[in-house]
Amino acid sequence: HVQLVESGGGSVQAGGSLRLSCEASAYTDEVYCMAWFRQAPGKEREGVASIESEGAINYRDSVKGRFIISKDASKNTLYLQMTSLMPENSAMYYCALGWCSRDLMVRLPASALDGGYWGQGTQVTVS
Repeated sequence: HVQLVESGGGSVQAGGSLRLSCEASAYTDEVYCMAWFRQAPGKEREGVASIESEGAINYRDSVKGRFIISKDASKNTLYLQMTSLMPENSAMYYCALGWCSRDLMVRLPASALDGGYWGQGTQVTVS
């Protein structure tokens, strides 16, 4: 039973930066993946970035070069460093943890970690 708690959201001006954090109560001993998703009002949830337990990373094309996903295993924490933020990045951001899949690491589908654990979300607003 894993609990995930996101933090670090807020309101920033275009071009600004935010660092989101997701603290997990525990990680599995098996291979696992974690990912950031987001959902804006009136839009479907979409994958932002994923990271495999051994370090492999995948990003949505629109955030490549601007967002960095990372983790600190010693703190059971996942991060998303976001720079050069744009208004279209405004959304509720969620972290999730679950079984890895090749599809997650390639396509970042919104449903990839539906069977896993999810946090409550943290709001990001860019103006």
